[in-house]
Amino acid sequence: MTLWKRIAIAFALAVAIGTTMKALGHGEAATVLQPLGLLFINAIKMLMVPIVFVTIVSGVTALHDSSKLGRMGAKTIGLYLLTTAFAVTIGLVIAGLIEPGTGITLPETGDDGSAGAVLTVRDLLVGLIPANPVKAMAEGNVLQIIVFALLFGLAINLARDAGRPVREFFDSATQVMFKLVHLIMETAPLGIFALILWVIGSLSAAELFKLVWIVVALYLACILQMVLVYGGFIAFLARLSPVRFFRGIIDAQAVAFSTSTSAGTLPVTMANVEDNLGVSKKVSGFVLPLGATMNMDGTALYQTVATVFLAQVAGVDLGPGALLMLIVTILTASIGTPSAPGLGIVVLSSIRAASIPSAGLIIMPVVLSSVGLPLGAIALFFPIDRIMDMMRTMTNITGDSMVSVLVAKSEGELDQATFNAPPVE
Repeated sequence: MTLWKRIAIAFALAVAIGTTMKALGHGEAATVLQPLGLLFINAIKMLMVPIVFVTIVSGVTALHDSSKLGRMGAKTIGLYLLTTAFAVTIGLVIAGLIEPGTGITLPETGDDGSAGAVLTVRDLLVGLIPANPVKAMAEGNVLQIIVFALLFGLAINLARDAGRPVREFFDSATQVMFKLVHLIMETAPLGIFALILWVIGSLSAAELFKLVWIVVALYLACILQMVLVYGGFIAFLARLSPVRFFRGIIDAQAVAFSTSTSAGTLPVTMANVEDNLGVSKKVSGFVLPLGATMNMDGTALYQTVATVFLAQVAGVDLGPGALLMLIVTILTASIGTPSAPGLGIVVLSSIRAASIPSAGLIIMPVVLSSVGLPLGAIALFFPIDRIMDMMRTMTNITGDSMVSVLVAKSEGELDQATFNAPPVE
């Protein structure tokens, strides 16, 4: 049985058992397997730093032509910005049509309207270069790891013959890391069963029912983003089958949905993209780690829907000026770059949102403050944030995979026979 089918069965069993236990008044007992779920999350997070480093170094050393590296980078970043713009637009339309905040009362939070401390442009730019690469790896600062890996890979290329043994080492290390990925993914059904059972056991049914419409709005927006935008790009830009694309990444989608961590799912995403979609290792090793850092379409959708929802709850009319401010802020927040001049804020690095489940709430105060909404209102999302985080994470990794296919196709680095073949089990 393929991995995604085993994950689906584990997910369905967890929902059925957790719901039954909650109905019988034993919801707390459903959380007893939480340690197993956390062990699984730790196992896939364990892979994040080494696989980002070795695959980027290996990918850069495979690109001996520096102009090709720059061309791939421009295509990748351009596509990420374009899909994020689509995400914000879809989020605004869906939230406006469904109006999920109607009939909900804003809780008293004692909010003073302050967004708290934010980063400066200087801090963000200086922070790109790790003063201590080992410390950056120990802290899981993926943005700094990516920069160091890019520079290290370029240095290997510049060393020419002297760098050949190091290049071969990283090529071999990449293969070893992917074998470790496959080993850990065999435990995915058990880990995901424990995670979902824990989530259901810890939720309040009354709170969940009251906020069901914002969950519906976000899920619908994410589905439209994946089907219309990603599927459309695959069909019309790459001239490939969207059905085969989604079939090829279903394992990564299942893991992302269950664990709510884009960076943690990165090893599985890379394996699916290479083994099932035919993207070369040099492209996937460059595009996907970059996407885990800056391509947060699902997060952009969440922030858009959540902000419109809170405006409806608070009775605030978001006029054209506020909507423009919202769009600019969410675009910059989703990619972890400085905001436009005049906003007076710089958002947190989006890798934090990618690495930690439910950490999208960290960025929400910056977005809310840009349109004058009370920051304490994010308390409304605490009971349901995990459920929303699952879908937005799956959207994030789907977007990363789509961009890798488009870049590979444009660079002649896509094996279409592999893309059209049955997925590797």
